[in-house]
Amino acid sequence: MDKALLARVEKQAWFHRYPRGWPLLLFVLVAAGTLLSVMAIERAEADRRQIELDRNVTELASGLQRRASENIAILRAGAALFTANERVSPEAFADIAKGLYGDNDYHGSRGIAWARWTPADDFARFEKAVQDVVDPAYRIKPGIEPGRKVYVPIVYIEPRSASNRTAIGFDMYSEPVRREAMDLAAALGQPVASGLVHLVQDRDTTDAKGFLIYMPVFAGQGSERHVRGFVYSPFRASEFLGSAVELVRDRGVEIAIYDGQRQPDRLLAARMIEGDNDVSLDRRIVIANRPWIVSVSFKRARTLSALSRATLVFGAVLGVLVMFIARLITKRSAEDRIVLEWFSDQSAIRNSLTRELNHRVKNTLANVLSIVALTRRRSVDLDDFAESLTGRIRALSATHDLLSQSDWTDAPVAEIVRSELAPYMGEKDGHIDMAGPAINLAPNDAMSLGLAIHELATNAAKYGALSTTQGRVYIEWRLIAPDVAELHWREAGGPPVVAPRKRGFGRDLLEKIVAHELGSKVDLRFDPEGVECTLQVPVRKLTSFALRSTR
Repeated sequence: MDKALLARVEKQAWFHRYPRGWPLLLFVLVAAGTLLSVMAIERAEADRRQIELDRNVTELASGLQRRASENIAILRAGAALFTANERVSPEAFADIAKGLYGDNDYHGSRGIAWARWTPADDFARFEKAVQDVVDPAYRIKPGIEPGRKVYVPIVYIEPRSASNRTAIGFDMYSEPVRREAMDLAAALGQPVASGLVHLVQDRDTTDAKGFLIYMPVFAGQGSERHVRGFVYSPFRASEFLGSAVELVRDRGVEIAIYDGQRQPDRLLAARMIEGDNDVSLDRRIVIANRPWIVSVSFKRARTLSALSRATLVFGAVLGVLVMFIARLITKRSAEDRIVLEWFSDQSAIRNSLTRELNHRVKNTLANVLSIVALTRRRSVDLDDFAESLTGRIRALSATHDLLSQSDWTDAPVAEIVRSELAPYMGEKDGHIDMAGPAINLAPNDAMSLGLAIHELATNAAKYGALSTTQGRVYIEWRLIAPDVAELHWREAGGPPVVAPRKRGFGRDLLEKIVAHELGSKVDLRFDPEGVECTLQVPVRKLTSFALRSTR
């Protein structure tokens, strides 16, 4: 099971290398998708605005032509009046004008007027006739000019507002733009719009722009046919544009009308809106045989469209949500990986501990078997065998207890010695001297040292210093190297020591089993003053330990 989990973890290693990168990458992908969607929406919006702009310019062109047609129809009716009547009185002209403009709706014009075609040789007579019939103060302005053959002064104008009355008597043929339009109207026999002019009515306004539509009136037939005059309407270009805009849906677009060419000096009227132009569309139309350019512009949107803003908000929320969920997934996956690795480590530790425990049990059992065998060979009878074996087993048990208290990490030398000499301390406390620094031993080394101390103490209790009241045992230990401790056992005040003629169990235990386990030679001397024993114990730090390998 552990191998399967580890295999799965290894396959997912790429996922864990960048725990923060994957949520960020998902967020970037969602953000990129959102931006692409917004760009597509804005492109579609631009196409829609282009279509809407085309619809606007079509409607506006239709509105301008409709207003022009309405005024031309009125001019035709007025022209018919002058064609049918040799003379038209001021009252008759006023009545016909009032009838043509019902509800005072002038369709964007300043009204309707009559201008008389007057040859130069008829200038004085015509001016005198108008003074006698219409207005004694009537004067043709700017007056007679040498070399001029024709004059076209304004005679009637309706409505007779204060500004319109200022135009009465003005010779329109004296101004080139008006003269060009009148000549073309006379030649075509149709209504013709003039170019950009400054209306006489607006002489006190410097920036007023206007135009006129002339309808020629003829007299005679065939080769005798000649121009009698013009029925015309003056227009303020801005008012005419406003009248046309009333006929279309106002969609908040910028509008400009140019006379013939799209140049700043040819601008007739404009409705400006603040902002920078986004998309524009020009359309060429004809108003009373005069070409105009109609330009319509949408302003650049200061913000994204509502759908784009909604898409951005949704994309941002979705991106954050995806990143948050991805972060949770990667975090949970990382936690699972840590748990799996912990289980794997615990499994390895468990296996190693099992091997270590097995090794230690084998070593302990080997020591016990050796102790049993040696005890049996050196025992006199069964009771002696049981007593010796029990004491040695208890020595092992005492060291085991010390190690158990430290969770089998290490055991202090002082505690090992005190534990083994506990039966001989009490009232005989003064017979044992212990001295040495704080040194901790590894579990195996502690058990071997404990067994050695037990054998030395047992021998001293039977035959040496601890067998008399005057005897003393001196135990000292010290570090002779960073990783080696030396322990010295010396007896004094006991019975004289005689070296044994044959090897006993204790000696074999010390010089064979203990020496083997500690990996050092045990120096055991039987001096007459007392037994001395010197042994070296390895001192291993916990950080330098590694679990036993399977080899």
